[in-house]
Amino acid sequence: MSHVELAVIDLPEFGLPTVQPTVSGEHYARRIAQAHERAAAAELDALVVYGDREHFANLAYLTGYDPRFEEALLILVPGREAALVIGLEGWGYAELSPAPIQRVLYRSFSLMGMPRAGNPSLAEIFRNAGLQAGQRIGLVGWKYFDTRETSSPQTWIEVPAFITDTLREIAGNPTNVVNATTLFMNPVDGLRIINEVDQLAAFEFSATWASQAVRNVLFAVQPGMTELELSQRMQLPGLPVAVHTMLSAGHRAAYGLPSPSLRAIQRGEYLTTAVGLWGALTSRGGFLVESDDELPGGISDYVDKLVAPYFATAAAWYETIGIGVTGGEIYQLVHERLGDPFFGLGLNPGHYIHLDEWVNSPIYAGSEIPLQSGMALQIDIIPATGSAYVSTNIEDGIALADDALRAEFAQKYPEAWERIQARRRFMEQMLGITLKPEVLPFSNLQGYLTPYVLNPRLALRIVR
Repeated sequence: MSHVELAVIDLPEFGLPTVQPTVSGEHYARRIAQAHERAAAAELDALVVYGDREHFANLAYLTGYDPRFEEALLILVPGREAALVIGLEGWGYAELSPAPIQRVLYRSFSLMGMPRAGNPSLAEIFRNAGLQAGQRIGLVGWKYFDTRETSSPQTWIEVPAFITDTLREIAGNPTNVVNATTLFMNPVDGLRIINEVDQLAAFEFSATWASQAVRNVLFAVQPGMTELELSQRMQLPGLPVAVHTMLSAGHRAAYGLPSPSLRAIQRGEYLTTAVGLWGALTSRGGFLVESDDELPGGISDYVDKLVAPYFATAAAWYETIGIGVTGGEIYQLVHERLGDPFFGLGLNPGHYIHLDEWVNSPIYAGSEIPLQSGMALQIDIIPATGSAYVSTNIEDGIALADDALRAEFAQKYPEAWERIQARRRFMEQMLGITLKPEVLPFSNLQGYLTPYVLNPRLALRIVR
């Protein structure tokens, strides 16, 4: 029989990257070609892919371009060069895109007060790119819907009305413009669900920096510091973020999402923090104490009641996940252990991660979706007790890679590969968590959970 124990554990320095992986122009060209193929299979004559500063991932997946200020569109019509429609702020920046695209300036995408003179109409841009009456046009945003929400999910489109309405006018029949986001984000075979080795290596790059930032917080926090002062200890490198940086203590920490403030951190409070960069997120939570003697009244059993069963479940998640395992199996594993209402599990206990922090999830009750090589996934078991116990948290990302993909990764990115192997050894030898060969840990905190944040070397492990 195995059990969970607290032990003094030396967390290794896994290091930071000196090599930054990139996705090549050839990869982007292949992705665009695959998007054309998926559109044709769905009986679509064209695709229009929307992006803005917040909802950029599908557009950036195809182009490497992320709108920093404005809206943008990518128009894909068979036999035509892909057209990237952008405003003035993005005009120069888009030249950095390695994808085979032509830029089209649409001044109405520019910020308020910027010049509009000589602006073609949006309809004119669409027609010049090859869109016309009678076509069935797939519009890709950042979300799709199903019959649980509406009887006509294809007509529910979340892209701004001025774009959607113009496309419907051009198509001649409003029903000819359909939500095609599922081509990219559905949990079975969406285009962004299976990743190339270069994309996975880029995710590991981000995950290393994100997790190191959270690690820096855990080993630097002291009562009396302000939340903003503590957040400066993250030493973030300025990489693009997938979520707002989160750090809070006290009453706000129970909500998880707040950004740091000038509020001073107090001994005995709950602390939560999360850093999310493109392709990665690491989050941790625990009480600002050194031992259970300092815990708030009534929760001296914090570790036994909440943290230990939570960690045992997370360890089982790590040991079970693998190629061919279904999302339903992972869901059942978690809810068999933490299904009591006390734990307050409301979200999927795991999901896909990409440039955006949450793409979709194959992990839900009854899911028969098998996990595949090339998937990037996030452990995301989040208790919300709604009580003085608050929560505990151990979020990090992994990838699944078969023999061929592992060999390619090791050959092409040896520095990152050594970090991955060092993390695997640490998890097995020090934390008692044995991963399947195909599981690649991307975080410098993978599996490491310290419930007493002022005693960060005291962490949980599985003993067999």
